[in-house]
Amino acid sequence: MTDTVRGAAIKGVSRPSKRFSQDRVCSKPGCETRLSQYNKAEYCHAHAPIRFPRVRGKILDEQEA
Repeated sequence: MTDTVRGAAIKGVSRPSKRFSQDRVCSKPGCETRLSQYNKAEYCHAHAPIRFPRVRGKILDEQEA
């Protein structure tokens, strides 16, 4: 077997990463954590509001379980 499989290089220009303003600080009063220019959030990880992922399937009430 001398057949080989070859791929082609991806061509074209990739889009640059979106940037936000530099020297941003967490919005929580008293927190001095600097945020990355690539982080779109206004809070640092420690003060970010809790977000729950979308749950698929049937959600049972506590009484049914």
